[in-house]
Amino acid sequence: MNQEGFWLSILEYAAVKKTSISTIRRSIKSGVIKYKEENGKYFIWTKEIQSSKEDHSLKLENNLIKKKNRELEEEINDLKMLLQVYESRIKPIKLPPLPEIEQ
Repeated sequence: MNQEGFWLSILEYAAVKKTSISTIRRSIKSGVIKYKEENGKYFIWTKEIQSSKEDHSLKLENNLIKKKNRELEEEINDLKMLLQVYESRIKPIKLPPLPEIEQ
């Protein structure tokens, strides 16, 4: 990254530009946008502000946390239901009366 701009992955660039990944790939193939390839991964040059990339990263992380939270809530609800089923199957134990204590 330098003062004039920085490199974004295709996913990040698509999010910043609010366009599809396939559109970005077509733009790369046609040479419309400046890009580089490192280890088979494409990066696109942009002059967008850095906060866009950071905002996007935070949004992705937030979405992942929300998804995990929903999964955990569903698991908790399933466990609560299972506990109710088990508790409903428990028959109360009838114990004989305790003997009286002699004094």
